[in-house]
Amino acid sequence: MRTLEPVFEAIQKSAFRIHEAITNEDTDYSSQSNTSGDIQLKLDIICDLIIAEELSYLPLVKAIASEEKEEEDILNPDGELCIAYDPLDGSSLIDVDLSVGSIFGIYDGEWDAKKMIAAVYVVYGPRMEMVTAYKGNVRHYIYRHERFKELEQIKIGEKGKLNGPGGTQMNWSAHHKKLIDGLFAEGYRLRYSGGMVPDLHQILLKGGGLFSYPGTTDNPEGKLRKLFEVFPFAFIYELAGGYAIDENGQRLMELPCSDPHETSPCFFGSKYEIERVKEAYGVAE
Repeated sequence: MRTLEPVFEAIQKSAFRIHEAITNEDTDYSSQSNTSGDIQLKLDIICDLIIAEELSYLPLVKAIASEEKEEEDILNPDGELCIAYDPLDGSSLIDVDLSVGSIFGIYDGEWDAKKMIAAVYVVYGPRMEMVTAYKGNVRHYIYRHERFKELEQIKIGEKGKLNGPGGTQMNWSAHHKKLIDGLFAEGYRLRYSGGMVPDLHQILLKGGGLFSYPGTTDNPEGKLRKLFEVFPFAFIYELAGGYAIDENGQRLMELPCSDPHETSPCFFGSKYEIERVKEAYGVAE
């Protein structure tokens, strides 16, 4: 039976190196832009190269796709796995010393959410932590004494207390604003840093809530990318007992993806909050 241990080890090696780069490299912008038009930090480029190098050593990896690359790279035509990654999610937060992360989606042979077999993310903050979703479990690790030590399996509650609303408010629809205001009126706490990894990590570890990045007037199809961000976190949230849908109430894991940089509106959370999203968007069952 195929094991993903070599992939997890490569991700851990990448995380060690990225943590060192965040600590020691400068945070200046480069002269380059990625496919989404964002100006790349030098760290974005460094982290992308680190992960590509570590994955290139694995014969079982067929192809890789990165937020920082326009097209997929074929590493081993006879390989079995396709791995998509965001090398440094939230990199614009580096210069103010907030947590950032790396996201990985591991697909069986092709870029299709239904072919995802594992997802991983790493948080670089006051502590370096890692979360893996594989074989029905979501596991939480902390970096101590030069290795990742397993803490506990993660389960999300039926209802949370945190609200992480993405996108610029002036570009929200009226029904989305009503949804967000309604949760705050119920006593939900605002938790939004501008980094997908730390914000979704907090909701997971605190037992539930809602993270939303809707379609907006400036980004009707959402801003977050399916292969690198949306699908991996949808996989993680569902395995942890949570939910992940789009604005039509469809499971994110059922969405097609025809381009490596295709985006989607997305909502991640506990059962209660996702039901509220469906009501607000008129797709309640």
